[in-house]
Amino acid sequence: MFIVAIDEEICTGCNECTEGCPARILGFNGEKAFVSGDPTECMGCEACTSVCPSEAISVTEV
Repeated sequence: MFIVAIDEEICTGCNECTEGCPARILGFNGEKAFVSGDPTECMGCEACTSVCPSEAISVTEV
């Protein structure tokens, strides 16, 4: 199982991660990205981390 987290202090609001997440568990409120679904539904593909220019996203295996 994997868990995704976004550091809102580092997030620049580019919205790249929400576009890249195949699990569709990331959302965007117009300013920042956030985990809008169940963070444990992360597939661990790290597509979100690979497109995040500020490295604000972490995917952890638990």
